[in-house]
Amino acid sequence: MARTKATFPGFPKEALQFLRGIEKNNNKQWFDKKKAEYETKVKEPMMALVEAINAEMVNYAPNYITEPKKAVFRIHRDVRFAKDKTPYKTNIAAGWYRQNLNKNESASFYMHLSAKELFVGAGIYMPPPEPMKLMRNHIAEHHQELREILADNQLRKWMGGLQGESMTRMPLGFLGAHPAEDLLRRKMYIVWVELPTDLAYTPDLLADLSARFEAATPFLEYLNRPLQVAAQKAKTAQSFL
Repeated sequence: MARTKATFPGFPKEALQFLRGIEKNNNKQWFDKKKAEYETKVKEPMMALVEAINAEMVNYAPNYITEPKKAVFRIHRDVRFAKDKTPYKTNIAAGWYRQNLNKNESASFYMHLSAKELFVGAGIYMPPPEPMKLMRNHIAEHHQELREILADNQLRKWMGGLQGESMTRMPLGFLGAHPAEDLLRRKMYIVWVELPTDLAYTPDLLADLSARFEAATPFLEYLNRPLQVAAQKAKTAQSFL
């Protein structure tokens, strides 16, 4: 399939100034003075980047195309139960989610930019019990497929290997000495890389992100497969009520 001609010029240099500033001045008074700058130099460019990535995803991950307003994270932190009461995040972030699945309970693409970090990831971080159970059951039965996906040269080149913590013991419901024990003990299923922040301020950002997301698409589709089956069963059952 022919590639799209989507373009993105990179984040403006003013975005870096804002991100540096909010790390030092994480308070409402400072943010209120800089809100217009945040909207035009940080949030709007991120919305444009989401649109450009969406145009690229038509070619390799059409089911993950996400409306920019739903993709871009709010800068306000939820501090209700947090010890850290600083009101704002110090990065601008976006996620691309599989359509017809709960975005907080399924595998997705993710990136964020701060003054010090350009982070790109794919997978699911600390999933809730039910989706985790579905994924583990799927992995137990199809672990060789996952190993082949993780060994793929393109995925390893662009996103590296599995990251994150593992349990010290096998999860409940699974016997020890299972051939997928190392995979089943995982607390999360995620691949990610940290890139030089300079990249974010160049037109090369779009092609770089798109290549990484394309390489990670089979990984996400594998993780989301049991969730799609469960969602379809629930939808079918609901239709009979």
